[in-house]
Amino acid sequence: MFRVIKSNFLNYFRLFNSGIGSVLSSFIKKKYLFYSFLLLLFFTIYVLILNQIKNYAELKQNNFNTFLKSSEFNNIKNYIFKNLNSPYQEFTYTVQNNDTIDKVLRKFDVDVNDIKNITAEIANKKLSNIFINTEIKIITKEDQGINKLVSFFYPIDEITSVEVKRNKDEFVVNKNILKLEKQEVVLSNSIKNNLYSSAIEVGVEPNIIVEFANIFGFEVDFQRDIQVGDKFEIYYERLLDEDGVVRNTGKIFYASMFVNNKEISLYNFKYNNETGFYDVDGKSVIKTLMKTPINGARLSSSFGFRRHPILGFNKLHQGTDFAAKTGTPIMASGSGVVVMAQKYKGYGNYVKIRHNSTYETAYAHMSKYGRGIRKGVRVNQGQIIGYVGSTGLSTGPHLHYEVIANGKRVNSQRLKLPTGKTLDNEARNKFEVERIKIDVRLSNLRKK
Repeated sequence: MFRVIKSNFLNYFRLFNSGIGSVLSSFIKKKYLFYSFLLLLFFTIYVLILNQIKNYAELKQNNFNTFLKSSEFNNIKNYIFKNLNSPYQEFTYTVQNNDTIDKVLRKFDVDVNDIKNITAEIANKKLSNIFINTEIKIITKEDQGINKLVSFFYPIDEITSVEVKRNKDEFVVNKNILKLEKQEVVLSNSIKNNLYSSAIEVGVEPNIIVEFANIFGFEVDFQRDIQVGDKFEIYYERLLDEDGVVRNTGKIFYASMFVNNKEISLYNFKYNNETGFYDVDGKSVIKTLMKTPINGARLSSSFGFRRHPILGFNKLHQGTDFAAKTGTPIMASGSGVVVMAQKYKGYGNYVKIRHNSTYETAYAHMSKYGRGIRKGVRVNQGQIIGYVGSTGLSTGPHLHYEVIANGKRVNSQRLKLPTGKTLDNEARNKFEVERIKIDVRLSNLRKK
């Protein structure tokens, strides 16, 4: 009997313990879920509050930016600056045609004594030249109603600038030269339309294109000889600043053209302080006269009989006409002395050059003469002597060009000119060494 009672008691005890365990386990689980819920609720509230703060900050920033751009802010700024009464004023001026340093400073009412001192100091250092479309920076200070110059800055060229600063009652003039790194490049292309556009396409600088055309001016007529598919190659020097920007160009070492079904390769060579371009045989490219004294023109009237466009009857046209835009530069086709530079009969503005005892050339209908061109002046081959115009008996802007051989006008386009000089002896040996060096550098640069 006792054993039965004991056994029942133990069973009840086990059941009781089991019930308590279940209740505790259930309670713990509910407590964990409750805390998890509280944590999730707290995190959600935190995120919402954070977003509200961020949105509010962005709204304030946007409102502030809008205010900065508003006319109200500009009015306030201008009012403050106006009432500060700062004696200093800064100006930026773009140089116009016929400007001088004296004229520019007078435009900003700079003190006359300052102008006199500055121009004298600049002239003494031979830094007076300023060029159209360049920017001048000027800072002045008002002193008892007089605009005193504080500083003055202007560029001379791509790498040189001048800075003038006041030091009490004197001015210090500094010439600043930008340090540049040399870079040798080889650029080539096939001609699709004309030399200029095809060269620009591969990144050749405009001044190098003009120099290249002048080099070949004795061998190639760029208006008539060039065909689609002809090729060119230029090996020259660039000058770069510390940012890798091309600031200037150096000399052309080598120039090549494939034209008229033949290749012409020319090498830059200096001997006895004379620099020129020579072909592979050491023959100078320079001849007595250039084939054409103008670039970018078309042949509008050849040498020979024609019906005169103004007079209306047939007459021997004793020259070659090149149609071009007014203002196109005209070059001296050879070195020589100007024997006439004036208005002449129906030729309008007219220049005549004597090159040697055999040849003279004449240029007519010009709009104006080149700088310093007058009777008695010596000019170099390729020098600008005037600009295309329509003065005299002319129906439109063009150059009338004449070649006079032994006093008789001849057809310039059929004229067989003497070839340039050929290097010999020591000069030829040195040329061969330089030519080989250029060919080696060319080969290495082409591989790059």
